[in-house]
Amino acid sequence: MGHGTSLTMSQPADSCDIAVIGAGIVGLAVARELLARRPGARIIVIDKQSAVAQHQTGHNSGVIHAGVYYSPGSLKARLCVAGAKLMYEYCEANGVPFDRCGKLIVAISETELPRLADLERRGHANGVAGLRRVTGPEIREIEPACAGVAALHSPSTGVVDFAAVARAIERELRADGVTFALGREITAIRRERGTTVLTHADGHYLAGRVIACAGLWSDRLAVSAGAPADPRVIPFRGAYLRIAAGQPPVVRGLVYPVPDPALPFLGVHVTRHIDGGLLLGPTALLVPARDTAQRTIRDLADTLGWPGTWGVARRYWRTGLSELALATSRRRFAEKCARYVPALESVKIEPRAVFGIRAQAVSRGGQLVDDFAISATPGVTHVRNAPSPAATSSFALAIQIVDQFEAASD
Repeated sequence: MGHGTSLTMSQPADSCDIAVIGAGIVGLAVARELLARRPGARIIVIDKQSAVAQHQTGHNSGVIHAGVYYSPGSLKARLCVAGAKLMYEYCEANGVPFDRCGKLIVAISETELPRLADLERRGHANGVAGLRRVTGPEIREIEPACAGVAALHSPSTGVVDFAAVARAIERELRADGVTFALGREITAIRRERGTTVLTHADGHYLAGRVIACAGLWSDRLAVSAGAPADPRVIPFRGAYLRIAAGQPPVVRGLVYPVPDPALPFLGVHVTRHIDGGLLLGPTALLVPARDTAQRTIRDLADTLGWPGTWGVARRYWRTGLSELALATSRRRFAEKCARYVPALESVKIEPRAVFGIRAQAVSRGGQLVDDFAISATPGVTHVRNAPSPAATSSFALAIQIVDQFEAASD
């Protein structure tokens, strides 16, 4: 296996010390962490797409979260705060543009103040730097176009292009001798006589051990390796609207609503992109397909055949109807954001929405898995749930994944 190269579809099966399945930002960060701990190890990164960062890494809002939302003591809380620090350090060291522009989480009515206070407690418990409560007049000092009765201001929240970070990691890994097999879809994993066999359309890869960071396909690979079917990945489609170019900037940073604590999504928000554009979104609509470019009968069967899907539908049907209304009406979409940024009612929005599919693990009983989830089968460490803030947390999450990988045994 040549170092620092990409394998083509015609090359025969080969062997390596460690294979990482998935070339999103988490998989790339894992490969980087492995190489730091095991210099000289033969490592291969495998992905079904022809380039890195083609799924969730390249289709999100680009926010470097500060760690406000997550339950104290959870992996999300700990790894988000640590990961944001590492992300800023990596971007600075590697010339990846970022903007620590800050964020407001805005309560638009008195009824939202208890939830805002709970978020404030969480943020302080998680060690979020600089987090403070601000009043209505202070909101307008920070964001003149914003309206609300109170807000939390998180000055350490920022934005970056996570796909650009992923490409920077890829360049680093290739220079350090890591092999990439792009355009290769791994369809099954099995363990044979101390070797892990990775099946693809033209043969197999043989690896001493494997870390699977397969995102939307993580459950299928885990089950093929002998893991339980629970939890299953259920795809949610997120849509963003983009403010048309050439208009005055509406906000200076990021503006979010107070989220529904029962949901793992943060609500429709206003985000400045690192390129200067302004995004509204995303929605969170449960959909049958795991890939916007390829809808399959298996995706439909996996989603509709999982008892947990129907549990989610029963529990959140009102939310589902609301998300459907947003997904089918650009006017409603903009109006929802205009509740806390009124100036958005008069801006021009680009006609086409930007879409992405996010993976959300759901238990058989219909519970949304709230935290990062990492498990193991012989020879394989599986990342079973890595939703937001996985991109922010990626460097710290990689440390956690490799720690568990090293602690596991056949």
